[in-house]
Amino acid sequence: MSDADIHAGTGTGTGGSRAPTLRGATRSRADGLILLAALLCLWQVCAMLLGARVLPGPWPTLVKLVAIVRDDDFPKDLRATCTAFAFGFAIAAVGGVAMGLVLGARRLAGDVMEPLLMALYAIPKIALYPVVLLIFGLGLDAKVAFGVIHGIVPITVFTMGAVRGMRPVYGRCARACRLTPLAYARYVLLPAAAPEVVAGLRIGFSLTLLGTLIGEMFASQSGIGHLLISAMTRNDALMIAALACLLFAFATAANLLLLRWHRKLGGVN
Repeated sequence: MSDADIHAGTGTGTGGSRAPTLRGATRSRADGLILLAALLCLWQVCAMLLGARVLPGPWPTLVKLVAIVRDDDFPKDLRATCTAFAFGFAIAAVGGVAMGLVLGARRLAGDVMEPLLMALYAIPKIALYPVVLLIFGLGLDAKVAFGVIHGIVPITVFTMGAVRGMRPVYGRCARACRLTPLAYARYVLLPAAAPEVVAGLRIGFSLTLLGTLIGEMFASQSGIGHLLISAMTRNDALMIAALACLLFAFATAANLLLLRWHRKLGGVN
């Protein structure tokens, strides 16, 4: 019997190894489509029961969303939100990962700071908004700061937990090689903690977006958050539903990309 026959019979060849992966990807896409169809059906049923003035249906919402996107003022609002969110998430990600690495490596500092971080996280963030306005004033800085306040704590906590759960042999090897603190963080801590860091970034991403939108709702004259609060003031349910769908689609797509990255790092199956 030839090697080709053996590989074909046992399924250890290239085709045998790729087949389960392809089947898994196809099944995952099918499950996603089924879930999407079920959600749309549930949405339509709820819209019929509650009425269009309370919950518009999927099709009118889609039509309204297309009209919003085609509006001449929408690019300005989208740019304002994306700018504030990009700055906020960048600061939250870099600051959260850096703080998590330091607090995870320095156990005493981590034990002191962790309760304070969790207490800050438990405080309703909207209660801090007057303080944010007094410090940063109206405009981009306040929106960025409010987004950072929402997103930095979970990123820090996830990173700190990942460093604490690292195998002790890594630290002993770093000390034996006499690595500097910066080299230790770059070549040992960050690679070892990468899956949990990405998990924290997934949560921090959504919370930073939420904080940015809340900031725009209360102290801004532009942005998607400003459009939302204007629609709420007018009781425009169709506008609210359309903007909510836009934000949901954006957050879902971004989280799927981060989830794929997480899987490549071996964080989840």
